[in-house]
Amino acid sequence: MNDIDNMALPTDPWRIHERGLDPARSFLHETLFSLGNGYIGMRGTHEDMPGQPGSTLEGTYLNGFHDTETIHYPENAYGLARTNEFMLNVPNAKKIALFVDGRRVNSGSGRIVSYERSLDFRAGVLERRVEWELDEGKRLRIDSRRLVCFGRKHLAAIEYRVTALNFDGIVRLEALLDGEVSNIQAGDDPRVGSAISGPSLLPVGLEAFEHGLVLSQRTRNSGFLLASGIACAASGVDGILASRLDAGMAFEAPLRAGEALTLHKYIAYVSSRDVAAEQVAAQARAEMKAGLADGFTALAAAQSAYLGDFWAKADVEIAGDDALQQGVRFNQFHLLQSVGRDGRTNIAAKGVTGEGYEGHYFWDTEIYVFPFFLFSKPEIARALLQYRYGGLPKARQRARQMSHERGALYPWRTIAGEECSAYYPAGTAQYHINADVAYSIRLYLLATGDFDFIAQYGAEIVLETARIWTGIGSYDREGRFCINAVTGPDEYTAVVNNNYYTNAMARMHMAFACEIADRLRAERPDEWRRLAGAIGLEEGEIAAWRAACAAMHLPYDAELGIHAQDDSFLSKKPWDFAATPADKYPLLLHYHPLVIYRHQVCKQADVVLALLLLSDEFELADKRRDFDFYEKVTTHDSSLSSCIFSIVAAEVGYADKAYAYFMETARLDLDNTHANTEYGVHTAAMAGTWLGVAYGFAGMRLNGSGLRFAPTIPAKWSRYAFRVHVHGALLEVTAEAGGTRYRLVEGERIAFLHHGETIELTQAAPIRQAANPGATQ
Repeated sequence: MNDIDNMALPTDPWRIHERGLDPARSFLHETLFSLGNGYIGMRGTHEDMPGQPGSTLEGTYLNGFHDTETIHYPENAYGLARTNEFMLNVPNAKKIALFVDGRRVNSGSGRIVSYERSLDFRAGVLERRVEWELDEGKRLRIDSRRLVCFGRKHLAAIEYRVTALNFDGIVRLEALLDGEVSNIQAGDDPRVGSAISGPSLLPVGLEAFEHGLVLSQRTRNSGFLLASGIACAASGVDGILASRLDAGMAFEAPLRAGEALTLHKYIAYVSSRDVAAEQVAAQARAEMKAGLADGFTALAAAQSAYLGDFWAKADVEIAGDDALQQGVRFNQFHLLQSVGRDGRTNIAAKGVTGEGYEGHYFWDTEIYVFPFFLFSKPEIARALLQYRYGGLPKARQRARQMSHERGALYPWRTIAGEECSAYYPAGTAQYHINADVAYSIRLYLLATGDFDFIAQYGAEIVLETARIWTGIGSYDREGRFCINAVTGPDEYTAVVNNNYYTNAMARMHMAFACEIADRLRAERPDEWRRLAGAIGLEEGEIAAWRAACAAMHLPYDAELGIHAQDDSFLSKKPWDFAATPADKYPLLLHYHPLVIYRHQVCKQADVVLALLLLSDEFELADKRRDFDFYEKVTTHDSSLSSCIFSIVAAEVGYADKAYAYFMETARLDLDNTHANTEYGVHTAAMAGTWLGVAYGFAGMRLNGSGLRFAPTIPAKWSRYAFRVHVHGALLEVTAEAGGTRYRLVEGERIAFLHHGETIELTQAAPIRQAANPGATQ
């Protein structure tokens, strides 16, 4: 499949198209055509055509805006998560009702003559054109444009134009604000919906002003105040009559054949998470009035300018496969639409496109999404770390609940900092979340050199979370430091002793904590004394970290020559893949967890992920043996898996496998290969596409010794190019069959390795061509 069209179209690498309406695919397309700006997310539902129940999900979401519910356990236990936080479906401000001569035009009246919709990644605008024929033969055309402003967190806008094609008549447009919304309820699939039933938003008041209205509501349990507003203007012909409705504005005008009535609708969402409660409604009005004053054309121009700057630094170009190029850009565009950038929000597993995983933030951010923004838009990466710093107080509370006398333990899944995972074997037991956060801080320091951030924020996170490892770990009779009863990234193997990934990442974490402590003590003694005093850090703790690093138990099977996933993994019965029908995947929906836990089977990359993140700790032959073994036992039921296998396959020389796994990742949502994109995009897999190009085919790594590349070219490509920010410089990498071209786009200088050769670029000599060993894969 080259596109998501119902009718064949040439694949456009800069947009997705839809021609013709297919109710069976509307739920999916509502996700794919979603718009967002990191705060507001609007699913791609139509303004004027409500879909059939069960085939559509009307949804608008605000990143970080949530309600809470008590988690009820039929069988209770100490320390289990008590409160769930879930993202809310907020009032639908897109809604528009169209009437011709008093008759409502919708899917139940007349027929659609032609239909086309597109989402342009460079313009950031969702466009639609529909030609409609009513039963009596009257024809009209609807042209709509929608955007969610990147430059204005709280604002969205719609331009909706109706043209009478072959008749004279009265056209009426009602711009509505629908506050009667609710969340989708979870069924048998644990990845979908929440357990709440009924509305979570309670009415507070409805206030009209000159051009529209503001609806105020309060969350049932979390206590947030929300203002949702619309402001409207109409133009195009003389004689437009405007009137106020209970929940909107109406505009009515006589049209002659060929004339059009245009509605501009400006939408604002503001909550008490953003401003003081008494200012919420006023702020919403101010946002909409500013939108009215500027107009849709100006907002669209600003949108295009913002994206122009983004693509100039973040675009990944692939020559030779338009469908793949489209998939890569689609993924990058949705990442930008989904990520919080205010330091108080993060990026949910499904972004702001659907209710899958209830809008929760996971480790996906640090391990998958963070590198993309770090090297493409570093200020967003810094904001994501700022979010983790803001979560330290609740992470400390969670550590105490888990019987740790000191330190901080980040929640496995959360929005505002509470642990929301009701199933602890695949949730709270994933202690590696602490090391994942520390890993991203270390990567940030390596890429930016921003030690001021480390001193002010990052060090406290790293030191407080490092304390947990000596709290949970212990020495066995052989003197090895062991970490027992944890779950690694592979959720098909839970609550085990000495998960390799966890132990290896914990060692990295504690070593980094010691490094940070040493550097602060030497370079900024006053700040070191302040921080150590504030958290009560003792010298003995640092010594304990060094000792634990030196004695860390990292399971290894000498006979097989592989790193064991944990102490017991290799002794388990291998899963019988040959006897497992295709309709029994993913396994988690068809087998009790204990059945899966007893077998040698992986949901996703675990040891293989360690091979990537801690690349310098392994020889190439070790990586190849580990890859060979774990590939045979991994289902890739997780969307996080294929991209990691692709990267490591590229490194160990498995060109065909690297490309196949990359293809699974790059169009995962566009082709709905996991059959659940209707509930939201897979942001980690989307970021994995960028990782696949930069870390995989280009062989990019960044460690304490510096930046290095080892580019190879997939056989189906003629060229690929991307840019990375490192230490204030912007480097362009263009790999072709004849070699790799490096260009210093911004900055004074940059030095790095190319297949082991040192290259230095400066403003005086900004370009260097280097040969690629082996030419192509």
